[in-house]
Amino acid sequence: MTGKEVDQMTFEEALAELEGVVTRLERGDVALDESISLYERGAKLRARCQQKLAEAEEKVSRITLGDGGQPTGLQPFDAG
Repeated sequence: MTGKEVDQMTFEEALAELEGVVTRLERGDVALDESISLYERGAKLRARCQQKLAEAEEKVSRITLGDGGQPTGLQPFDAG
């Protein structure tokens, strides 16, 4: 584990660490307490990945298309 705060990670960082967590848990050679900690960290990493994917999806959905399907700009994002 990197020790970096999950909410500060990029998608790629969170996914890489999540893959490492899954690998360690699948091996089954960690103590129960460590397994629980790994599982908790993995849940946070998974949530971060989902959040970053949702943000990217929102950005893509705001791209406006003109005639012929060509991107013409972005619609203003209204989070309210």
